Amino acid sequence: MYWYKLTPLDILMLRDAKPFSPQERAWAGSVFPPNGHTIAGALRGLLGDGEFDITGPFLSHKNTLYLPRPLGFVGSIALVPLAWEKQSHLNNALWDKTQPCPLVKPYNKEEEKNYNSGKEQSPEFRQYLPYDVVKKYLKKGQIDKEDWKVIEDSHEDKPYTIETRSHNSIKPGTKQVQDADGYFVENAIRLYQNWSFAIGIKTQITTPATIRLGGEGHRVIVESCPALGEQWQELQQISDSNFNHDDRAIAYLVTPGVFERPHKDKYENRINLCRPYPWEWKIKDGNFISISTDKPVPISCRIRDEKDNRKSIPAPQVFAAPPGSLYYLNKPQKLFQDTDSRIGKWRQLGYSEMLWIKY
Repeated sequence: MYWYKLTPLDILMLRDAKPFSPQERAWAGSVFPPNGHTIAGALRGLLGDGEFDITGPFLSHKNTLYLPRPLGFVGSIALVPLAWEKQSHLNNALWDKTQPCPLVKPYNKEEEKNYNSGKEQSPEFRQYLPYDVVKKYLKKGQIDKEDWKVIEDSHEDKPYTIETRSHNSIKPGTKQVQDADGYFVENAIRLYQNWSFAIGIKTQITTPATIRLGGEGHRVIVESCPALGEQWQELQQISDSNFNHDDRAIAYLVTPGVFERPHKDKYENRINLCRPYPWEWKIKDGNFISISTDKPVPISCRIRDEKDNRKSIPAPQVFAAPPGSLYYLNKPQKLFQDTDSRIGKWRQLGYSEMLWIKY
């Protein structure tokens, strides 16, 4: 893998997957960070057509790799499945055993007392964790309270701003906005200084180079950064070591997770369904215990015309689990995505990347 950082020279229009036209919806939203399809589309402008094998995209700040924060935390307190926390008084509660196990705070009276008393002032928590914090998390299975604090002026809580830009069309000879197609608003993304996107690909690029990323084709500088690759490789080595044990484990999703599988409805029509955890992980098998996640990330790509590559139509939307989702298992379990060639196409674009943690 060759690792690069992508630094925008301007704002980015990373439009969401909702259908948009000025007639029907006068607001075009943006997503952050760009997904694998957006990155591959930008690279094709530089490298031409072909298959890409991408790792990421992640974030980097001053050549340090940053990953999305794990979602299974309340403040700095890690939640655990109720089935693993036998001392919790909530074990007396009834819950549906066919659904993921509820998550609770660990049974620790002193910590609960301090947390509930309000005596402790909550700091601004990092929304993106630097490489050294993630490394400790993979090794120790926990994140220290001090490691959640945002370094001053680093923007680790939110490394970008949203700029709202309106577009008006004026009636000829007047000062009034046109009634039809006359007004719409776009949300644009602007990264703070010293922040970049980080990707790894198997194709070497002569750098520095520029690509056009997202809507409107705003330019981004591509620079080689082997240090990012060294950091990712070290995290992967720790993750692989954690995977090779037969005890409780947590899977940490670091890119959007696409878990899609074809089904048939009652009329025998084929439909594809998405869910926030892999279909091969079944609660009834007793290994997959619980999940901590957030609202899904809609991903929309396009299908090219076989006869004319310049033409395309919108593909069905896919709903991905957000990066940062945590999966709790009694022991590590392999995924179809690592062996199935059809699912592997999504993996090649960087989706569903997981790191493993010993519980």
